[in-house]
Amino acid sequence: MSGICESRLAEERKQWRKDHPYGFFARPARLADNTLDLMNWEVGIPGKPETPWEGGIYQLIMIFPEDYPTKPPKCKFTPPLFHPNVYPSGTVCLSILNEDEGWKPAITIKQILLGIQDLLNDPNPPKPCSI
Repeated sequence: MSGICESRLAEERKQWRKDHPYGFFARPARLADNTLDLMNWEVGIPGKPETPWEGGIYQLIMIFPEDYPTKPPKCKFTPPLFHPNVYPSGTVCLSILNEDEGWKPAITIKQILLGIQDLLNDPNPPKPCSI
């Protein structure tokens, strides 16, 4: 892992632990030897109140590339869920996760997860994911 990537993810983890939205969780996965894997995070996104998603915690994994934050992470629901902006594999199709579209290195894990939560109840039909 590059020094920039490692330090950015360590800082994001520190910030997340200090201040994260209610009901969300995000943490690095653990390797077989019980050490943290900063490149793979386990995440839970709560459904917004007064929406069909309310009451659920939607789990996904965030996979960070070696050149993060220059390139965005991949976010994948596990198990996949049926949604116009989610590929059958579970991968989220969102402009801020596309390096050729809306990705900026300043975007944080918190912003990504809030964006995915918004997308659940407010899909982007003009840009559905192709199968």
